[in-house]
Amino acid sequence: MTTHVRIVGAGLIGTSLGIALSSKGFRVSLVDPSPTAVRLARDLLAGEIADDATPAPDVVVVAAPPDVAAHVVVTELNRWPDAVMTDTASVKESILRVVLDSGADASRYVGSHPMAGRERSGAAAARGDLFDGRAWVVVPHEGSTEAAVRLVRSLAVAVGSAVSVMPAHEHDEAVAAVSHVPQLASSIVAACLRDLPDTAVGLAGPGIRDVTRIAASDPRLWTQILAGNAPAVRDVMMHVRADVDAVIGALDELVEADGHGSLGTLSRVLEAGNLGHARIPGKHGSAPAAYGVVSVVVPDEPGSLARLLTDMGNAGINLEDLHLEHGLGQAVGVAEISVVPASVEPLLTELARLGWRVHD
Repeated sequence: MTTHVRIVGAGLIGTSLGIALSSKGFRVSLVDPSPTAVRLARDLLAGEIADDATPAPDVVVVAAPPDVAAHVVVTELNRWPDAVMTDTASVKESILRVVLDSGADASRYVGSHPMAGRERSGAAAARGDLFDGRAWVVVPHEGSTEAAVRLVRSLAVAVGSAVSVMPAHEHDEAVAAVSHVPQLASSIVAACLRDLPDTAVGLAGPGIRDVTRIAASDPRLWTQILAGNAPAVRDVMMHVRADVDAVIGALDELVEADGHGSLGTLSRVLEAGNLGHARIPGKHGSAPAAYGVVSVVVPDEPGSLARLLTDMGNAGINLEDLHLEHGLGQAVGVAEISVVPASVEPLLTELARLGWRVHD
């Protein structure tokens, strides 16, 4: 029998999930307060629009904003007494408390959080491969039935996610450090660019682009997320503030005095960053890997990047990562190609033979 999934919320996550599940043979019905959003989701092949004739679902996925997700979960639990319930909000403990206090049958509720997203929001930004290879946290509580946990987990696996299971409080503490505070840090750094002259902003390179990429995210959504996880975010921000205060103190010493000991403070902060960065999982969620980087000058012309990647594939060398940086005021860019260390020399040799301008 085909599992029937009812998705409440036709935004980026809900529509992307609908597209992915529909392509895997699930029956998906869609609900959203916005008729335009739900019609767009349907046209993107995310599922059918639910109506009074739509049969009862096997599982309901609430893909609503964090500030209303708990209320929607309770409403759907009461409406569908036989359906398993989950949600995709990025905060879990506050939602769980509301569900447990509501008197609804919480045994059918299992929280979840797909660690996937984009800087853009809404159904128009949806992608069927949004969850492929990304972490998906399943967050049961003590009263969740094993059958409900299995069903929610099966949805995450079906769309290609790497599933982990943890309690709500542990989840919220983890995402504060790996998601919520990075969003704040990116936004704070990007805000420093507002009043810079155009000539200064024009010097922006890969460093500032990497740090501020997620600063383009939806402020309304992130205000709700940060409010919902305020205690855990505050704890991490206190650690960040301590490091920032230490750096400012060291810089004050360098500006106003001989700076004795200040370089050590700066070095320790930077080295701690190296250690933290090294813990970020590598490709396919594996242990962190050290890659070699080959920089290739690519003409800003149609087909140039495709030709480069084709030449690389023909040489039998696997691409691990790719970063493209445009030259300021130039008709070229630099493709920074990450490969396993053993492939650096063969790649340099082959691309040089084919006429590419390459650098190690």
